[in-house]
Amino acid sequence: MSANPKDDRRHHVQSLLMRESLLDREVERSTETPVFRMLPDAHVIKIGGRSIMDAGRAVVYPVVDVLADCLRDHRLILGTGGGVRTRHVFSIGIDLGLPTGVLAQLAAADALGNAHILGTLLAPYGVVAIPPEIFGHLLPLFLHSAPGVVFSGVPPFSLWEHPPAVGRIPPHRTDAGAFLLAECFGCATVTLVKDVDGLYEADPKAHPGAAFIPEISVGELRERRLPTLVFESILLDLLDNARQVKRFQVVNGLHPERIRAALAGEHVGTIVHADR
Repeated sequence: MSANPKDDRRHHVQSLLMRESLLDREVERSTETPVFRMLPDAHVIKIGGRSIMDAGRAVVYPVVDVLADCLRDHRLILGTGGGVRTRHVFSIGIDLGLPTGVLAQLAAADALGNAHILGTLLAPYGVVAIPPEIFGHLLPLFLHSAPGVVFSGVPPFSLWEHPPAVGRIPPHRTDAGAFLLAECFGCATVTLVKDVDGLYEADPKAHPGAAFIPEISVGELRERRLPTLVFESILLDLLDNARQVKRFQVVNGLHPERIRAALAGEHVGTIVHADR
């Protein structure tokens, strides 16, 4: 057969990558093009499971009231964590020797339970909780029809969860799920609602005098090698490689008015941003 492509009578789909290996570094670099933002006006808010939902009526109701007020001006995508139930499941699963992928699948059920609870409380305001099976496909439709939606924050890696560097706890949990969703759909902001003001040099609950960190880059955060983080460490890797979301903010849900301020662009917690 002739080596001249013009003599090749087979039919080919003409494309940029038709004759390229997707493992070639130069080919990978050639795909660095602008990314289309599907939901640029939507805001992703992760509501902590242990820190907010497990605290009960005294904490959850004020957060719901603020979210309801925010729905007047913003389109909200609300992710939920699993809380103490997920930690209990992890403890049992690790004791039984279950692999990371199975632990990830079990954690999703707890986060989904909290999604239904939050969705029920926000139902009077037109918010709907969406099952994971149809969430990604129908999210734009639901968000066009309703002011807000609630989803289980656990990303659907399930049995295909990435093995962690240390231990067996799934690295992609609900903070990561909220961030990945915002990155995929090109959302405006990512806000993580916890029960502390943001990031500290040490756990503020164990060390009340720990210094507060109002803003920090991924590189600086890695250099400091903090003993603990208020969010999942995998977020640093995700932020490094993100194309659309370049920062997120951690705010204290025990002061729920800060959620409204964060959506308005105010600095009311800790901002973690990609290296400039």
